[in-house]
Amino acid sequence: MLDIVLMVIHVIVCLVLIASILLQSGKAAGLSGSIAGGAETFFGKKKGLDPLLTKVTTISAIVFIITSLALAIV
Repeated sequence: MLDIVLMVIHVIVCLVLIASILLQSGKAAGLSGSIAGGAETFFGKKKGLDPLLTKVTTISAIVFIITSLALAIV
């Protein structure tokens, strides 16, 4: 019973992790990214969903590792 619950949580976390990684914007945007990169250091880049997606990715990665270890033990 516990293994089924862990497996369902694991699959949900996997889907959230994949979606949050794919929705993030790329770090290098070619030449325009290198030109705008200097301005971002002065004015900051924290706009839109990027900070939220970073937090979601971090939390889901931690939960993914925990559920993977729990499934390996069970």
